Amino acid sequence: MNINREQLEGAVKENIISSQQANQLIAFFKQQPEITPKFDFTHVLYYLGGMLAIGAMTLFMNLGWESFGGLGIFFISLFYAAVGLKLTNHFKAKGLAIPAGICGTFVIALTPLAVYGLQQALGVWPDESVYRQYHRTIKWHWLYMELSTLAVGVIIARKYKYPFLIMPIAVTLWYLSMDLSVMIYGDENSWQLRKVVSMYTGLLMIAVAFYVEVRSTSKADYSFWLYLFGVIAFWGGLSSQSSDSELAKFIYFTINLGMIFIGVLIIRRVFVVFGAIGCCGYISHLASNVFKESWLFPISLTLLGLFVIYLGVLWQKNELAITEKARSVLPDTLRKLLAAKHRL
Repeated sequence: MNINREQLEGAVKENIISSQQANQLIAFFKQQPEITPKFDFTHVLYYLGGMLAIGAMTLFMNLGWESFGGLGIFFISLFYAAVGLKLTNHFKAKGLAIPAGICGTFVIALTPLAVYGLQQALGVWPDESVYRQYHRTIKWHWLYMELSTLAVGVIIARKYKYPFLIMPIAVTLWYLSMDLSVMIYGDENSWQLRKVVSMYTGLLMIAVAFYVEVRSTSKADYSFWLYLFGVIAFWGGLSSQSSDSELAKFIYFTINLGMIFIGVLIIRRVFVVFGAIGCCGYISHLASNVFKESWLFPISLTLLGLFVIYLGVLWQKNELAITEKARSVLPDTLRKLLAAKHRL
């Protein structure tokens, strides 16, 4: 749990610790380097500024940059990358992990632009597409940009070891899976293929994130971005599948329920959020199509909601016993990891 000043003052009033000890603890906590993001104004400014800079070189890149030509784009990208690395080292030296990680991520995000410019300069760009389409369309020749981004991302992540550096790597892996599928199978039936590839790529990313989490001994959460984009890829591919079968839709509902359970078990909210959205989507389908003429359905759904609230009360009362029972079937390493993460 997060400890604040009011809680420490409450412990002083209960004579658990002295006032001097409370002040010493506060001073100690403030001296610790911040390796995890918080929802405060400083961190909001960090991420807002970082995403503006990264977005300018990626999602919001316009056609005006084409006037610089391939060589111009390449050298401008190198200049920006040098500035990004300089800032990364500067913030690292000052112990500012969050802005250092954001600046390192900016360098990784510049890699596909630099490779695009180099390909244009060498005259090996295969068609009339431009860089601004990189994040919006699927093409086989993005592969050089993606593989280069992964290589640079791994190098920088190994050097600086900030969790946010995993974000562009996770996104690029997702892009790479889509482009590889089109390269191998062609553009025919590409939409259906993309949905399937997205789903299985998401599962693979979730598995990698789980492995990273189990193996990591650092307090930094290196698996967060892998989990996030893995769940998005899996859930997005799963939810976009079309079927007229009510059984298939019910299976979709049970998978989303399973995601909620997994999220609670491994303490990952992203599973719970997307699982809940999927469950609500299925219930909406029932209300709009299957039981649209039934006056009993809203009443039944209300009773079900109240029952779920009751289950929540029972869970709160018996959470520790239920959690320990559920985790008893897991391997020792994983059980110890989850126990260490569990917040009372």
